[in-house]
Amino acid sequence: MRNHRVPPDNELLDNLSANLRELARSGVIRQYEKATLVLTEGEPGDSLYVVLAGSVKVFSTDNTGREIDYNTIFSGDYFGEMSLDGGPRSASVMTREKCTFAVVTRNAVAKHLAKQPGFAMELVTQVIGRARKATETARSMALVDVYGRVIDALESMRPPGKGDTPVVIRPVTHLDIATRVGSSREMVSRTLKELERDGYLELGVKRVTLLKKLPMRD
Repeated sequence: MRNHRVPPDNELLDNLSANLRELARSGVIRQYEKATLVLTEGEPGDSLYVVLAGSVKVFSTDNTGREIDYNTIFSGDYFGEMSLDGGPRSASVMTREKCTFAVVTRNAVAKHLAKQPGFAMELVTQVIGRARKATETARSMALVDVYGRVIDALESMRPPGKGDTPVVIRPVTHLDIATRVGSSREMVSRTLKELERDGYLELGVKRVTLLKKLPMRD
């Protein structure tokens, strides 16, 4: 892992909103290889991570080692904001590919909020949205069948702004999706093959190409 300050003209900042760009400039760049554990659930934390390149998965594990994936976060977004109150990390985060982050301390975030109070509403909206998503994930695990959970998981992996246009999701495996939806790999594979047969997606090696909006069962 390498660290260095974020230069003002760093091209990796171009994909960020104006407020987030200014926040990232106050951080330190860290680069992580694929499949690196960045944050561990339950550990103390006081930094926010702005994703400049790559993507990460957010997940939890129980005492048996069973893993549940909550979300995928792409470049242009951030994570770690749930621990800015000084509490423990609410979930673990692992890189899905080689990633570059701007790591911003709690004090730097506070200074940014003082200078840019509009960012406070962005931050609150982000926290509320992710709390709502966590609630929806728990509800889905309890009430929605495997087919519906697979559809929800795939649609949540679609990068923001892509709408219904074809998009390639990688790296992702049938086991990754099974872990995310709390089902067996075999059940997920059957669902994916059914969707491929009906022309909604195309399967490849560690990738899924979403061809159009995925259907819910009647």
